[in-house]
Amino acid sequence: MKEKDVKKESKEEKVENEKTEKNDKKETKKVSASRKSNHKIKENKKIAELTEQLEKEREKCLRIQAEMMNFKRRKEDEVAGIKKYANEDILKDLLMIVDNFERALKLETEENKEFLKGFSMIYTSILNILNENEVTEIPADNVVFDPEVHQAVLTDKVDDVEPGIIIEVLQKGYKYKDRVLRPAMVKVSE
Repeated sequence: MKEKDVKKESKEEKVENEKTEKNDKKETKKVSASRKSNHKIKENKKIAELTEQLEKEREKCLRIQAEMMNFKRRKEDEVAGIKKYANEDILKDLLMIVDNFERALKLETEENKEFLKGFSMIYTSILNILNENEVTEIPADNVVFDPEVHQAVLTDKVDDVEPGIIIEVLQKGYKYKDRVLRPAMVKVSE
C-alpha cells in the first residue's frame, strides 16, 4: 500500500504543480497584459504628442506659404506700378518743352510765320508722343475748380460768373494715365 500511497501523493503533487504552473502562467499573462497595456498607453500618448506637433508644423507651413504668396503679390503689384509709371519723369520734362513751344507759337507774326511752321511740326510731334503715352490735358477753362487737378494761383471777382469757376488757365495741367502729372495753374472767380 505504500506504493499506492506514494503514487497517489505523486499524482496529487503533479496536479498541484500543474495548478501552480497554470496560476503562474495566468499571473505572467496578467503582468504581461498589464505591461502591454502600459506600453500601449505610452505609445498612444507619444502618438498624440507627435500628432499635435505635426499639426502645429503644418499650420506654421501654411502661414509661411500664405506670407510668401502675399509677398509675391505685393512685389508683382509694385513692379507693375513701377512699369506703369516708368516714363513719368521724362513726360514731365516734355511738358516744359510743350509750354515753351506754345509760348513761341503765340508770338506768330507775318515775319516769323514760315519759321514757326517748323516749331509747329515739332510741337505736334511732341503732342503725339504725349498722346501715345496716355498723357491727356486736364480740362480747366470755364469749369468748376477741383483741388485734385487744379492749382488756384489767383482769384478775381467777375460779374456774371459764379464763385468757384475757373476764369483763366495760366498753365495747362496734364494727367498721365490715372495720375495727375501736373495740376493746371488757374485763376478762379470769387
